[in-house]
Amino acid sequence: MKTLIKFEELAKLIGAFSMSLYLGFEWWLYVLLFFLPDLSMLGYLLGPKPGAILYNLFHHYSTGIFIALAGTFLHEDKLLLCGLVLIGHAAFDRILGYGLKYLTGFKFTHLGIINKPLEGDMN
Repeated sequence: MKTLIKFEELAKLIGAFSMSLYLGFEWWLYVLLFFLPDLSMLGYLLGPKPGAILYNLFHHYSTGIFIALAGTFLHEDKLLLCGLVLIGHAAFDRILGYGLKYLTGFKFTHLGIINKPLEGDMN
């Protein structure tokens, strides 16, 4: 099941990237912006709770969807691109096992503890 879910996340990543190309943006711009959401990890300098809140804000699909929809309805392709980057980045992180964070610390995610396989996981 884990592999199937990773393929689903890969489809989201490819879809977000493809949509940015369809909108006429250069591929390198998407790549350049791709890791900007990780700056939200700086919130952990303030502690685990603000770190998790800030990280989750920039890695939650609904944030990317909301921004992409705002860009669509406002006819602002750059805003739509930002939403697509957030969606693609969140999918990429989930492929790597980095899920949304619990308030207890960075390594505690909704996908389990980072670098520790889930019990009963058969891939």
